[in-house]
Amino acid sequence: MAYFCDLKRMENKIKTFSKFGDAGHGGITRYALSKEDEMARDEFVKRMTAIGAKIEVDDLANMYATIEGSDPKAKRIVMGSHCDSVKNGGNYDGILGVMSAMEVLETVVEKKIPHKHPLTAMIWTNEEGSLYPPAIMTSGMVVYDYLPDNIKPSVEYNKMMASVNVLDGKTTYKEALSKFKYVGPKSNRLSRDKYVCNFETHIEQGPILEDAGNEIGVVDCVLGMFNYRLEFHGQTTHAGTFPMNKRRDALYAASLALIELHKKVDELGHPELVYTTGEIVCHPDVHTCVPDYVNFSLDVRHEDPKVLAKVLSIVKSFDGKEFAKCTCKVVPMWNRDTVYWDKNLVKFVKESCEELGVKHQYIHSGAGHDAQFVSYMLPTTMVFVQSKKGLSHCEEEYSDPKHCMLGASVMLNAVLKADKYYE
Repeated sequence: MAYFCDLKRMENKIKTFSKFGDAGHGGITRYALSKEDEMARDEFVKRMTAIGAKIEVDDLANMYATIEGSDPKAKRIVMGSHCDSVKNGGNYDGILGVMSAMEVLETVVEKKIPHKHPLTAMIWTNEEGSLYPPAIMTSGMVVYDYLPDNIKPSVEYNKMMASVNVLDGKTTYKEALSKFKYVGPKSNRLSRDKYVCNFETHIEQGPILEDAGNEIGVVDCVLGMFNYRLEFHGQTTHAGTFPMNKRRDALYAASLALIELHKKVDELGHPELVYTTGEIVCHPDVHTCVPDYVNFSLDVRHEDPKVLAKVLSIVKSFDGKEFAKCTCKVVPMWNRDTVYWDKNLVKFVKESCEELGVKHQYIHSGAGHDAQFVSYMLPTTMVFVQSKKGLSHCEEEYSDPKHCMLGASVMLNAVLKADKYYE
């Protein structure tokens, strides 16, 4: 038997959670460990307590709401995401995964659906890293021992605790955590000995599902990626007095390099490859001065490591090359391999879509999620919900409440299949 979640209840959750951090023009700013974050968690506790769920919090402020199953020895099945946002973000990214997990538990209790495993709805802390970088912070710390060696340094505990508030420039993550309402013992953390598998529902954050006329994405992996910075060193001079032919303008050099980089990467002929320069540092950043130092980021994503290797070869070829009398230096930042979801859980999501009559397709995740770290510790998969116009991380972000309900319903039925599959 296939079960649907409740549309009106989902609509109510979307409306209610959108109040916590309301930025005044359709979206939210809800930083991790903020007053607004606390308000969202208060609502989570209120609703989960109302259905009889047991609330637990770990030392990193991750939250767990659990309803018991029929087998007292069975490990938990966990579902969840994050409730923090980027500045002036939308009402769906992250929080939809929390609301969907809540909806699964509420539906199970309301309809008295039999299940042997305890079911847990979860909130991960500081997935966005907007106020305290980096992103996907606490899930990385929780599963640290299972991570590849090349990833561990980016989420090392002491380093994360020393992360500084980007707005005030002084408050550390450790200090903010010590003052937060929802902090508990380390023993409450997600772990292999207490949990058997993990699900995360999320908005797609892209236009693929909408363009194809599909409601739900059966996610099979998170794309591999690498992040580099390209630096350019020139010479600062006065903008009004120094001749153009003598200048070593680092910004102009960087622009020439970026254009050439795009041209060479596009010539590889991989339309599914995506790459982005989203951050530029310019010094001295004064309108009357020729820039003497510029660096820009390069984020490259693709499933196939061979394609990534081709792009990386192009990027590395720029090292030591001169543009407009400025030398380029290529600096590696970090990388990750493609993370594939558990095949059985992916199958359960696909079967659930078919049984519910939901329009769906297989899809990759180009964005990173807490689930990608959890997958190193537990069997994991994701469910994507269609994003209107593919917009995300902005106030125009929108997903139809019906699609949100369908995403939760697909996860519910996939969880019930996992409940029967695992001992």
